[in-house]
Amino acid sequence: MNTPTPSFPLNAWYAAAYDVDVGRALLPRTVCKQKMVLHRTAAGQIAALEDACWQRLVPLSMGRLEGDEVVCGYHGLVYNAQGRCTQMPSQETLNPSACVRAFPVVERHRLAWVWPGDPARADPALIPDMHWNDDPAWAGDGKMIRVHCDYRLVVDNLMDLTHETFVHGCSIGKRAVAEAPFVATHGERSATVTRWMDNIDAPPFWAGQIRHARGYTGKVDRWQIIRFDAQCTVNIDVGVAEAGGGAVPRGDDPGDRSRGVNGYVLNTITPETDRTCLYFWAFARNYCLGEQRLTHELREGVAGIFREDELVLEAQQRAMDEHPDREFHNLNIDAGALWARRLIDAMVARERPATPVIPIRRAA
Repeated sequence: MNTPTPSFPLNAWYAAAYDVDVGRALLPRTVCKQKMVLHRTAAGQIAALEDACWQRLVPLSMGRLEGDEVVCGYHGLVYNAQGRCTQMPSQETLNPSACVRAFPVVERHRLAWVWPGDPARADPALIPDMHWNDDPAWAGDGKMIRVHCDYRLVVDNLMDLTHETFVHGCSIGKRAVAEAPFVATHGERSATVTRWMDNIDAPPFWAGQIRHARGYTGKVDRWQIIRFDAQCTVNIDVGVAEAGGGAVPRGDDPGDRSRGVNGYVLNTITPETDRTCLYFWAFARNYCLGEQRLTHELREGVAGIFREDELVLEAQQRAMDEHPDREFHNLNIDAGALWARRLIDAMVARERPATPVIPIRRAA
């Protein structure tokens, strides 16, 4: 029997929840097909345990939290934050093998990150940079949505924003996005797609933002700089500025965006199964920082835009399931997505067990 090749590496940090969603209650999550239960200790630390009791495999998330320990809702076994059973019903002697797996977890950039692979390799320095989420120079908010598709389809979608012209034509899309040239580059753990659109009409969303923040209503220079970081985080530097105002980089001049509005679309995608994923996103801006109403309006507006993506991606997954023999055909615009997939595939390949070498027996 052939074992299916996994589509995601385990030795990587994945977002399991927004920090505000982990509290003094049990929160079940599935990450890379591994069921976990998260909770916050009285000291404020987040713990992540395997969501299956040692005794009869009943999900611990069906139990309750007492102090800093999880009590199984079936027979009352008690587990500490390290996964060790500390109490069993009707006996004083504890079976030394009674434990559940505890996953490495780090709270950073308003997210709880878990490591489903080898805990000895869980280096916090590998957590992707999403500092805009909690940087005082930026304001924003986001949400989590569960998308019924292979997580790599979300990455594909984010790495090629040509679809804005057609999927989001009433908000952020413009023909200029599909027509503008772009540059795709890559490194050992990242891939970047850069697109500048000079002297264009701003799409409705950005026209409203620059009018509100700067009082400007004319032509704009627009940019989209998409960066993928392995395992599956995509941060997108976006915005518009007054046309000809110096925002466009020229040679060694990085450009001056002060006469415009700048945002970051922050995205990290966590595979649940082969066909479902948790999509954590946020929109951060560096203008009108004190306007909480604007933060709320932008979060809800972006949520509506991403709902359009969700419908397309889930339809794509259904079509793939209906036509398993069909292959994708790639265009120039797919360059960024292709590099991202290669980086993902390389991480998966590095975790694949080496094929054993069968020695050749010499003739006697």
